[in-house]
Amino acid sequence: MTDDNSFSGRVRRYAQVSTAMGGLAARLAGERYFGLNLDRGRHAAELRAALGGIKGPLMKVAQLLATIPDGLPREYVHELAQLQANAPAMGWPFVRRRMAGELGTEWQTEFHHFEKTAARAASLGQVHRARALDGRPLACKLQYPDMASAVEADLRQLKVAMGLYERYDRAVTTAEIHAEIADRLREELDYEREAAHMRLYGEILRGEPGVAVPVPIPELSTRRLLTMTWLDGAPILDAAKEAPLAERNEIALRMFRVWYVPFYYYGVIHGDPHLGNYTVAPQRTVNLLDFGCVRVFHASFVRGVIDLYHALQRDDRDLAVQAYQSWGFGNLSREMIEVLNRWALFVYGPLLDDRQRLIQEKRSGAYGASVAESVHRDIRRLGGVRPPREFVFMDRAAVGLGSVFMHLRAEINWYQLFHELIDDFDEAALAVRQRSALAAAGVPLPLPAMGRPRE
Repeated sequence: MTDDNSFSGRVRRYAQVSTAMGGLAARLAGERYFGLNLDRGRHAAELRAALGGIKGPLMKVAQLLATIPDGLPREYVHELAQLQANAPAMGWPFVRRRMAGELGTEWQTEFHHFEKTAARAASLGQVHRARALDGRPLACKLQYPDMASAVEADLRQLKVAMGLYERYDRAVTTAEIHAEIADRLREELDYEREAAHMRLYGEILRGEPGVAVPVPIPELSTRRLLTMTWLDGAPILDAAKEAPLAERNEIALRMFRVWYVPFYYYGVIHGDPHLGNYTVAPQRTVNLLDFGCVRVFHASFVRGVIDLYHALQRDDRDLAVQAYQSWGFGNLSREMIEVLNRWALFVYGPLLDDRQRLIQEKRSGAYGASVAESVHRDIRRLGGVRPPREFVFMDRAAVGLGSVFMHLRAEINWYQLFHELIDDFDEAALAVRQRSALAAAGVPLPLPAMGRPRE
């Protein structure tokens, strides 16, 4: 059996998903061009039911789209986000053959113990607990077969659906969103790259208190098998359920620094703040577990994020224009900038407020949804916008983390936390730190920046 991106593998995958996705395309087209009355909620539920038994990238894409505005109609995102991340695991005979294909027929002699039942089954692979010959507890992440073909087939179907939605609603051009999702998903198939990301975060967060990163075991890993040290911990919401405010605040503070120390000091961000990607150990230590979705930015992009913050803080329109242009936004009218700034004010709002507070004081996600809807409506009225691809996971990280902080009910001075990271920002120093850290971990440097060069 091969895991190559084969023609036959893609054909099999198309057969699995094309009927359901084709139904989405046909009904959106009917609503748009023939005036048919589409019950989106009902059809979205039907779509989820049709896709619910299919392993692989569609579940990952659903998680991504759940926090990326304007990729698909919200009714579909809501239903797709409910696809079970814990899909049925591969059985032991199948796992045994897969492990032999990765480590050789005598692979079980490489472990003191290997559990036959998966500890966790997710969208692209499943995790088995094991014990090394030296006694260390291990986690073995084994990729499902034929995932390369599944990724390409699912991405093609997603492109069709997004393209039809864009013709229905022209507020946001989705080509860059699709391209970014595609690149990150293809990277997630490469467990050697994920091991490099793990080494990178281990180095970046080495001196950060209350944070733990697994250590990859290269001699027991391949491109489709990632073996790492096991980190014990409880799901974050379980750990915080009955915890007093001081402990919830401590977890939130550590989560904030886990995500943003790498970004503001190294131009690196973990693009998947999904609740299953971290746990909490005793003493409120945050375990960061999954490193498949990591994005590296140029120092100029990080500078633009800080510039926009100061532009909002000082009501400096020229600085806001400079920030947007440095990211690759072009031909923005004064009115479009005012609309984009409304969304930016929602995202940056807690960082602009120098006091201890909840991340969102409205106590409901409905407020954020109403802001997003009004911004979307005005962008559509003004002719639409093409968001740079770098924004897909940056925006997702901000929105996803905000949701975590809401669940924690943390009350923190976010302004002070943020200024601890940005007040001494040096673009040239970040670039030097980034090159050194990426080279040491074996992570490729980012491609040339897409935005306008800074003068």
